[in-house]
Amino acid sequence: MTRTARRPRRTLQVAGAGTAALLALSACSSSDGSSSSEPDSSASSAGGPSGTVTVFAAASLKESFTTLGERFEKEHPGTKVTFSFGGSDSLAASITGGAPADVFASASPKTMKIVTDAGGAAGTPATFVRNELEIATLPGNPDDVTSLKDLTDPGLKVVLCAEEVPCGAAARTALDAADLKLTPVSYEQDVKAALTKVELKEADAAVVYKTDVHAAGDKVEGVEFPESADAVNDYPIARLKDARNARGAEAFIELVRSTEGQKVLTAAGFLKP
Repeated sequence: MTRTARRPRRTLQVAGAGTAALLALSACSSSDGSSSSEPDSSASSAGGPSGTVTVFAAASLKESFTTLGERFEKEHPGTKVTFSFGGSDSLAASITGGAPADVFASASPKTMKIVTDAGGAAGTPATFVRNELEIATLPGNPDDVTSLKDLTDPGLKVVLCAEEVPCGAAARTALDAADLKLTPVSYEQDVKAALTKVELKEADAAVVYKTDVHAAGDKVEGVEFPESADAVNDYPIARLKDARNARGAEAFIELVRSTEGQKVLTAAGFLKP
């Protein structure tokens, strides 16, 4: 009886040890499970971007950024890049006014500073390209414009960007460097608007970026001038602090600054930073 009574006790002791081991394993498993139930930063960072990326960019970037946006969507299925192109000063004002955007690419450090001073940029903006000015004339250059000085001819209808816009500020720098005074028939709010005046033959010439002359093809003719070297614009890009799609923003900026992105931009006439 005594021996028979002891056997169950021994069995219970073994069972109890087994149960303890199982509980220990369960505890370990439970611990692992609790960490996996939290966001996994390594898995998260390994995943690609998704959703919509909203990019505010200088008007002069329209063609090259549109190409890069299409490439981005192809490389990251399920994403969509939407653009708002315009004068950098207007875009900066919109961003500081609360307009939702993920990325800002400006045509000058001065207009980017509007956003950074307001605390709107995440980190330090990076210069990704540079751009220089060129004179856009009617096809065939019928007025025989060969220099910046030729634009001061009172018989010519010349268009400039507004001075608060980077292309207008650059034009003013170039004119000052040449010690020239020029009264345009109009000041336009972005470089595309200035170029369009020539394309529609509403103006004889406009001072725009070399990239815009390149993009216009045979609609205009470009005339280089030495003073443009005194007015080269740096283009900075930054993820915005209130970006709704931070991962997508970083991925788009990475593409812009990549070798692949730089090939697209230099092919459009931009200079390397």
